[in-house]
Amino acid sequence: MSSPNLHPMLNVAVKAARAAGAIINRAALDVEAVRISQKQVNDFVTEVDHASEQVIIETLLGAYPGHGILAEESGAQHGAKDSDYVWIIDPLDGTTNFIHGFPVYCVSIALSVRGKIEQAVIYDPSRNDLFTATKGRGAFMNERRIRVSKRTRLSECLVSTGFPFRSGDNFKQYLAIMADMMPRMAGLRRPGAAALDLAYVAAGFTDAFFETGLNPWDVAAGSLLVTEAGGLIGNFTGEPDFLEQRECLAGAPRIYGQMVPLLAKYSKFAGIDDKMRASDRVRAVSAAARPGADESVDLYARSTVTELTAAPLDGEAPAPAAAAAPVSRKLTRIRRDAPADGSPSEGDASAK
Repeated sequence: MSSPNLHPMLNVAVKAARAAGAIINRAALDVEAVRISQKQVNDFVTEVDHASEQVIIETLLGAYPGHGILAEESGAQHGAKDSDYVWIIDPLDGTTNFIHGFPVYCVSIALSVRGKIEQAVIYDPSRNDLFTATKGRGAFMNERRIRVSKRTRLSECLVSTGFPFRSGDNFKQYLAIMADMMPRMAGLRRPGAAALDLAYVAAGFTDAFFETGLNPWDVAAGSLLVTEAGGLIGNFTGEPDFLEQRECLAGAPRIYGQMVPLLAKYSKFAGIDDKMRASDRVRAVSAAARPGADESVDLYARSTVTELTAAPLDGEAPAPAAAAAPVSRKLTRIRRDAPADGSPSEGDASAK
């Protein structure tokens, strides 16, 4: 059922996600009867993926025939090829979980407008949990506003990740990452559906998420949920162009700030021409979030920043008492340049 309070395009995406969820739930009643094929080693696709994707595409293009489509199973073969509006679809994220009857999987739908994610839906059909976000309007779970975790110490955090599973993946590096990260946090989890992992960061169920080898349809919808819930998202070095870079880090601002310096050394983008250190990027984001910040400051995460103060670089260091107070400031652009006439520009920071 759609809600009159949602953006019209988001309403259509919710309708599509629920229709796909109904197909998934019916198939889950007898998962052993589902036909399965293998795209590559340990990478499976089922008839349910295809049926779910088909009903999503039919619903979206039925309402918006001029829009483009980027879907996991069919790529860009549907919809308009040159539209500014592109729906990014994962019809069943967590297929391996699904075919084993392990109930951690979801439908993910995002709308990109001129390269920016503006609408997002993640639907968990096994729990009937619906996560939605419209850019600038906040993130919601079952129509209730959600926020990222308020924890400030990495040692108290529950962090989710995804393990490598393809033959070409760097298994040794991931083992090194886990050995480095696990002693620094309360727990590390591998649920098996990146889109749902990001939704859980947005809802505060986990404090952060990181993974490599991801595709745009894995993270597009979840990225907007995280930022609209007050979190940060980027690649392992804290830079904003994570969507096509196959590595993703997301979390509550202060936890994100502590994880970037830890993960940066494992990034394929680190160590080139002595790029700005990850800690400096975190400080730059923090500085830009403070009232009175220079309006041309570059932000090193494409995100909505709320309740952000200077993050301690040591994961075990307690937050200073003075830094614990929230900063009521929202930033929505990478570079905020004021127009020559002095009028506010679209996406400028605004005090709440």
